[in-house]
Amino acid sequence: MENADCILEGRQVLEIGEIMGILPHRYPFLLIDRVVEIERKTRIVAIKNVTINEPFFQGHFPGFPIMPGVLVVEAIAQTGGVLLMPEVPDREKKLMVFTGIERAKFRRPVVPGDQLRIEVKVLNWKPIAARMVGEATVNGKLACEATVMCRLVPRLDQETAQETAQETAGAAAEPEPALVSESVNQE
Repeated sequence: MENADCILEGRQVLEIGEIMGILPHRYPFLLIDRVVEIERKTRIVAIKNVTINEPFFQGHFPGFPIMPGVLVVEAIAQTGGVLLMPEVPDREKKLMVFTGIERAKFRRPVVPGDQLRIEVKVLNWKPIAARMVGEATVNGKLACEATVMCRLVPRLDQETAQETAQETAGAAAEPEPALVSESVNQE
C-alpha cells in the first residue's frame, strides 16, 4: 500500500496534535503522547507519560495504582496505527480495529510517574490488514510485549453510526422468541 501524500515522509517526531490528526481516539482513550522515531511502514517509537490523573487509576487499584495491561496493549496498537494509517490513501473513511492479540506478556507493573516507551515493528502489512509486534518498556525494562493484528474497516458517518447504535440497542431490548416460549412452557 502506498500513499504519495503520506504525512510521515521525512518525519521523525510527531506531537500530540499531529497524532490526533491520524488517530480517531480522544481523551481519556488516546494512550500515546508523542512519537520520537519513525521508519515508514517498518518501525515506530512512541512515548506515553503515565500520571496519577489517568481516570483508570481511580479503580485500578485504590492505594496501589497500576495501569491495566490491556491499556498497555492498546497503546501498542495505537502506536502501530500512527505508523500505518498515514499510508492509507483514504484514511479519513477508514478505521483500524483489533482482530487479534497474541503472545501478550506483562513483565512489570506500569505505575504513575512512569514513562512508557512503546516500540512497534511491522511484521506483515497488506491493503486491509496488518500484524505488528510491540514492546513497552519503562527505564529500559520490559513491561509488556504483544503481537497485535488489525484490519481496516469502513468508518461510518455520524448519522449512520447513530442509526446502527439505535438498531443494536433496540434489538438487544427485545427478548428472543425462543427464550419467551421456553419461559412460558416452564410455568
